[in-house]
Amino acid sequence: ILSLAEVIDPATLSGTIKFGATVTLVDEDTDEEKTYQIVGEPEADIEKGKLNLKSPLSRALIGKEEGDSVEVRTPGGEKSYEILEIRYI
Repeated sequence: ILSLAEVIDPATLSGTIKFGATVTLVDEDTDEEKTYQIVGEPEADIEKGKLNLKSPLSRALIGKEEGDSVEVRTPGGEKSYEILEIRYI
């Protein structure tokens, strides 16, 4: 299986959100900015800005681009976010 592994250079990734992306969002209701990195379940820690790939927000973000808006259902109700920046670091 390791012989099939491929190293991916973050500099070559396109402008869409994928696993590993660091995404800066703005809450469209409060104008509060938040930055998250989309990671696997073992690394996830919302307090440190590490968002589980399987979370509703991550699922809404995957495949989106800068300037797109997403709506996410949370326990507190619907939240709308605009994607300000996508980075791969």
